[in-house]
Amino acid sequence: MIESPCVKICRIDAPTGFCVGCARTMAEIAGWSNASEEERKRILSSLPARRARLPRPQDARQASPPSS
Repeated sequence: MIESPCVKICRIDAPTGFCVGCARTMAEIAGWSNASEEERKRILSSLPARRARLPRPQDARQASPPSS
């Protein structure tokens, strides 16, 4: 069985629709336990390209307004 790529950082990036922790969509996260091995492999193979589209943590900090 293929383990979940979840890293317990569960927040969806609105522009991409991907989880910032694991790079899966909400539908993929919700359906992971029922997904076939083939589907899990397909999802896992797409994650590196998705992660490249997510903002890096330092980018998010720079984009945030300064705290007062």
